[in-house]
Amino acid sequence: MRAAELTPGQQLPGLSVEITEEMIRRYADASGDHNPLHLDAAAARAAGLDGVIAHGMLQFGLLSGAVTAWAGEASKVRRIGVRFAAMVRPGDTVSVTGTVAASEEGRTRIDASVVNQRGEAVLTRVRVEVDG
Repeated sequence: MRAAELTPGQQLPGLSVEITEEMIRRYADASGDHNPLHLDAAAARAAGLDGVIAHGMLQFGLLSGAVTAWAGEASKVRRIGVRFAAMVRPGDTVSVTGTVAASEEGRTRIDASVVNQRGEAVLTRVRVEVDG
């Protein structure tokens, strides 16, 4: 898909990914964020959690991948802003959806949502703008 093909009201292809402990470990290695809350179930429980949680930036990465696909290439992505709203645990499914909201003066605004399998927003205040 190319940003030039985006029209207001258009539903964009979604993305759904089941989060696994392996995915969390791989993200920790890639990012250098080895906080025990993400990798050690005992440490996470000692902190009052039910078990390990995924990095918020992992969800942001899923959103960024979808936005890049919608824009057609990374160089066309102008803005992605979010607020981290809920914890994601192994076994959760994170889904990214988007609808073209407006297009003017060479910029396209996309309304996007990132939710878990219960429909709860894991990222809020999502702001996406791409060239096109």
